[in-house]
Amino acid sequence: ALFQCDHVPYTLVPVSGWQELETAFLEHKEQFHYFILINCGANVDLLDILQPDEDAIFFVCDTHRPVNVVNVYNDTQIKLLIKQDDDLEVPAYDDLFRDEEEDEEHSGNESDEGSEPSEKRTRLEEEIVEQTMKRRQRREWEARRRDILFDYEQYEYHGTSSALVMFDLAWMMSKDLSDMLWWAIVGLTDQWVQDKITQMKYVTDVGVLQRHVSRHSHRHQDEEHVLSVDCTRISFEYDLRLVLYQHWSLHDSLCNTCYTAARFKPWSLHGQKRLQEFLADVGLPLKQVKQKFQSMDISLKENLREMIEESANKFGMKDMRIQTFSIHFGFKHKFLASDVVFATMALMESPEKDGSGTDNFIQALDSLSRSNLDKLYRGLELAKRQLRATQQTIASCLCTNLVISQGPFLYCSLMEGTPDVVLFSKPASLSLLSKHLLKSFVCWTKNRRCKLLPLVMAAPLSVEQGTVTMVGIPPETDSSDKKNFFGRAFEKAAESTNSRTMHNHFDLSVIELKAEDRSKFLDALVSLLS
Repeated sequence: ALFQCDHVPYTLVPVSGWQELETAFLEHKEQFHYFILINCGANVDLLDILQPDEDAIFFVCDTHRPVNVVNVYNDTQIKLLIKQDDDLEVPAYDDLFRDEEEDEEHSGNESDEGSEPSEKRTRLEEEIVEQTMKRRQRREWEARRRDILFDYEQYEYHGTSSALVMFDLAWMMSKDLSDMLWWAIVGLTDQWVQDKITQMKYVTDVGVLQRHVSRHSHRHQDEEHVLSVDCTRISFEYDLRLVLYQHWSLHDSLCNTCYTAARFKPWSLHGQKRLQEFLADVGLPLKQVKQKFQSMDISLKENLREMIEESANKFGMKDMRIQTFSIHFGFKHKFLASDVVFATMALMESPEKDGSGTDNFIQALDSLSRSNLDKLYRGLELAKRQLRATQQTIASCLCTNLVISQGPFLYCSLMEGTPDVVLFSKPASLSLLSKHLLKSFVCWTKNRRCKLLPLVMAAPLSVEQGTVTMVGIPPETDSSDKKNFFGRAFEKAAESTNSRTMHNHFDLSVIELKAEDRSKFLDALVSLLS
């Protein structure tokens, strides 16, 4: 949108992993001088991977942390777009880099011919001692560097949403449009939905966006705009933590929202009974709850949020409402930010055979435009299917005890032939399923130790090639900082066992693995984390 404002021609190339990024760069490096990488490129040594010419310049706006130290300290070819208040905790330059010392080879023959043999010997001994000291200092420095880098790169986590960084840039240039503000909101909500940031970080960034929303709404408060049929209105909401409930039935939403499903366990008879008790406490008849939300009696919908929140508190759900935003297109279409996130995610990872990754990306991108609401509604239908499949898979895993403790972590593997398994071969879908499964398992299990363990999950990727996608999820605790240590652990386990793995995803905690190597890889992971 910023380029369109300034009539700057550009080429957009969607990539899903490092291989596609390298291929795209090789295809375009002759015709372009500037490259902008969004949500990729920060956490690896870009110059080492892409081997660009010296005149190529990269602008990197990526939420992945930690940022590779070479990218941080190379300010000629790599420009990082990062908010000033994002603390990167990068080690000092002198702790990581030092000038290569010239090889000082001293030969006794070069000394003055008139020198006494004893003087020569003394000077030679001094030089040997000096060189030995320098070598020892070098070794100590390298060991310290390794330790510093290990501490810095040990955990993978996420910084401020790229959409929010870009909106900030537009705002500084006085080119911030309402559409851009909405995209920034969707970007932040995506981080919250996918559990990539802490609740504190989410609330802080919501506060920043709330100020922008009120600024924009004051700007548009002329009478014509308020009354126009096709106007766009963004508003701050304190809404229910229920997925897609305004486009679904309340019953379906309660059964397929991770937060409520993990606590009610609606796949069991006892869970169904508890859910009905909850609805009775709210004062909602089952007939009303099972029909589309839009068709419910207006009298029931009036104070619905407050009533549900009050009953949820009695049932131990203290966080039933969250700070979020909604958008109105005219008078008919209203969407919560989380609705749009689930719709675009479903479109991006659509399991339809005829759609390529690029086609899916374009579909998801189009759905963010108000002129393509039909695509957004299609995304909502795909999201409902995905959410149902997620909860059914969780119920199946818990009821058949597929989540097993391996010692330092929990492990769950989806078998080929499991219903809807094709939906979980893509990284974002599998990550979301894993996070929801871990939350449900923590509510389900009686074993206190298991409640504190991380989860490793595997799903079939390609039957022909015999590969699985594997993802690692950090422990589910209230004080969780959302930092993930599985990226480095997967690398080390693969190295030590020569397992055939592919670390192609921008999230380091997602890998592809040959199914035959799975048992030795897991054994190495157990001994590494024990």
